[in-house]
Amino acid sequence: MSEPTTTTAEPPSPGTTTGPAPAESAAGHPRRWAALAVIAVAQLMLLLDTSIMNIALPSAARDLGISDADRQWAITAYTLAFGGLLLLGGRVADYVGRKRTLVVALVGFAATSALGGAATSGGMLFAARALQGAFGALLAPAALSLITVMFTSSRERARAFSVFGAVSGAGGAIGLLAGGALTEYLDWRWCLYVNAPIAVVAAVLAVRLVPESRAHGSTRLDVPGAVLVTGGLVALVYAFTQAAKQTTGADGLPSTVGWGDPTVVTLLAVAAAALIGFVVLETRVKNPLLPIRVVLDRNRGGSYLVFLLIGAGLFAMFLFMTLDFQLVLGWTPLRAGFAFLPFALAVIASAGLVARLLPRVGPRPLLVTGLAMASAGMFLLTRTTPDSSYATTVLPSALIIGTGLAMVFVPASSTALLGVREHDAGVASAVLNTAQQVGGSLGVALLNTVAISAVTAKLTDLVASGGDPGRRRCRRPPRCTATTSPMRGAAGSSPQRWSWLSSS
Repeated sequence: MSEPTTTTAEPPSPGTTTGPAPAESAAGHPRRWAALAVIAVAQLMLLLDTSIMNIALPSAARDLGISDADRQWAITAYTLAFGGLLLLGGRVADYVGRKRTLVVALVGFAATSALGGAATSGGMLFAARALQGAFGALLAPAALSLITVMFTSSRERARAFSVFGAVSGAGGAIGLLAGGALTEYLDWRWCLYVNAPIAVVAAVLAVRLVPESRAHGSTRLDVPGAVLVTGGLVALVYAFTQAAKQTTGADGLPSTVGWGDPTVVTLLAVAAAALIGFVVLETRVKNPLLPIRVVLDRNRGGSYLVFLLIGAGLFAMFLFMTLDFQLVLGWTPLRAGFAFLPFALAVIASAGLVARLLPRVGPRPLLVTGLAMASAGMFLLTRTTPDSSYATTVLPSALIIGTGLAMVFVPASSTALLGVREHDAGVASAVLNTAQQVGGSLGVALLNTVAISAVTAKLTDLVASGGDPGRRRCRRPPRCTATTSPMRGAAGSSPQRWSWLSSS
């Protein structure tokens, strides 16, 4: 990627009025730092909710009588709505007003979180989670685009994106920690209730502190484009989820639906057709939902690709390390959450240094170094076994990954929105969030398929050699016995005994 200082401004969007910028633009909005704090809280809440339910889901399923086959919908309903509606949410923020969209999204997120916490059935919980995802699709692009339009100085923008990068990198880990504490000491419902007061306070402060901004000129919504891209993204994310769905074969061994399943193939075909149709349409309409030039810019497109790949690795890593801590090592939810704390601290501690380096060295050296460190840290996690020491295996990996991701999130977030005209700030932010969400769904699906295939192969070898696949060593026998082991019995036990590997 080229340096930020060499990026040229884009031509005006169709229908965009041009003229002198507001007087405050030279230094940014006078309340920009207070507004950034509010936006950071909103972004953190959104990211917490992405991971906090991973910890709470087993307790919620027991309480509401949700079957193992259906419980993944508490996660899937959220991701489908969130991922599918992001681009539309970005354009709504541009046209309706980014501050107004932020406030409405915060209030809606608070209400639907309370609804989910009060759920009396699985269906009620799934519906609340889908509504949370819809309001999240409004919240995420509105928050990020506001940073873009509030901070105009390159040095201040780097500092602002260091805050955003720290929140983005550490939010998932903090969510696991919060979920463990709330589930263990209060109740799983508080993993949803906790959003309500945070969102309400953030909405009140946003009304007072956050400046309004919106696209000028023509703001006619591209309805056919919105239908195509929403349908295509929903089909794509659901195809990934369906491909990783767990089943049990006639031999009693776990397997996944797989990528060759007719439903998965159909969903992928529908997604491809809808998204290709969307791209073709956007090149022909006068007021496109997503101006193609936004993604064709080399620097911006590279940043979107980085977020896609980081999302794939990060989401999958959080999920499977959580399963390892709780179901292999037998840790409590709270202890599992604390295990991710060094990762979050590494991101937060490194983000400030990266912000100071970004204006001096540019994004490319930081991105290359950060991606190499994150990859190395994840490679080190492949050494993890049931007998591994946390201090010598997981802790060094968490610190390396956290530091590396801080070097990725800050420059990639800044570069992804550099040079975007205010008319398109919301939709450009939505593309970044979409890339991360689609990457996360794909990463979890792929790793889930690999994990179940590996378990199946291992169990097959054990049966062939006369071993007992229902027995395994556990470092904490009181919490992990032959009768409670998630690997219990290769045959004759519950048909859902492999649900510990299911995607969430």
